[in-house]
Amino acid sequence: MNYRGPKGTYDVYPGGREPHERPELWAWAESVARDHFRRYAYSEVRLPVFEEAQLFVRSVGEASDIVRKEMFVFHDKGGRELSLRPEGTAGVVRSYVEHSLYKVAQPVKMWYLGPMFRHERQQKGRYRQHVQIGAEVLGSDDPLVDVEIISLLYSIHQSLGVRDEVVYLNNLGDLETRRRYVPELRSYLEKHESELDPDSVSRIETNPLRTFDSKDRNTQALLAEAPVIGDYLSEEARAHFDSVKAGLEAAGVPYAVDERLVRGLDYYTLTVFEAKSAALGAQDTVGGGGRYNGLVSELGGPEAPGIGFGSGVERILLAANAPEEGAKLDVYFVTLTPEARLPAVSLAAALRAEGVACDLDYADRSAKGQFKQADRAGVRFAVIIGDEELAKGACKLRDMSSGEERFVPVADGPGELLRALKV
Repeated sequence: MNYRGPKGTYDVYPGGREPHERPELWAWAESVARDHFRRYAYSEVRLPVFEEAQLFVRSVGEASDIVRKEMFVFHDKGGRELSLRPEGTAGVVRSYVEHSLYKVAQPVKMWYLGPMFRHERQQKGRYRQHVQIGAEVLGSDDPLVDVEIISLLYSIHQSLGVRDEVVYLNNLGDLETRRRYVPELRSYLEKHESELDPDSVSRIETNPLRTFDSKDRNTQALLAEAPVIGDYLSEEARAHFDSVKAGLEAAGVPYAVDERLVRGLDYYTLTVFEAKSAALGAQDTVGGGGRYNGLVSELGGPEAPGIGFGSGVERILLAANAPEEGAKLDVYFVTLTPEARLPAVSLAAALRAEGVACDLDYADRSAKGQFKQADRAGVRFAVIIGDEELAKGACKLRDMSSGEERFVPVADGPGELLRALKV
């Protein structure tokens, strides 16, 4: 049979064609992200890739597209309804509550990296199994935490070379704001119900704010005239928003206010944001997030505010100026006689123990074939061992750029060779 990967997935493999198929770019992206989380004092959290389905229904929202259309839900052998995780925040908050992390010094700053699963139509950079880098801060309502989380997202993107990026920002208000705004928006939508797409009609009663997330052109044109939440912000919500904007200006993060930005999850309150790159075309969102001050209590914990972001690694790599693949190896051993293979193995082991990347021929190639393989691998040096070298207790070191060769003694160990390599 001709087996292929499931629809909406991809492989990461040597020589991958797309940026997100190249293993060295994944290692690079993860290394950069880890370094940023260290600098910002975030601790790593690793969580199951599946949870009780109701965790996501309750947190993300029953009327959300994720719950209604995109979750991979299944029943285990005990009849429990489980779901592959569609996003990272709910699991982090569940862990925060389950392990009573609200009892330690606040705020708790955590980050994660791992696969998420959504049953959606595959598009460039969007897959049914995709990988997110994410961060969450729980236990503080300080607007400068919002500034930190946005700055962290932007800094990771910039260090990875994401091009032409701007952070779009909005404030969805607090409970007082929603009490004033939602009836006005619902009234407007009801007057124009016949012009809305079916999904937006169904949201009029459940969560009219989510209509702003519609991709339907007619609905978007209609919403251009709808009342905006910025005109209804409470004093507290407006002060929070002003502090976030001032903080982003102080941090040097470029942003623009988008009063119709709502994001696709029901748990957001106050600050929401999206980082967009013109390099991605129409599907331009690289990452985003927001505040969710009621989610911890909704999932059984105390009143504890939170904020976080998620960013798809595939989309980061598509939007980034990814580095060209550099040399993977420092040294390739070229053996001219069978008797040279074991000495080459011994030297390779000694070099690897000192951090030198090296390889040998395992395909019974001729000397010419071994040199070709060294060229393909992009190595800096070839270490040549044949009868002459064995007789001298030495190896021949060839600089693959200049072609210069010289004998290096190795009878007393790899010390001279290490000095000659200067790596």
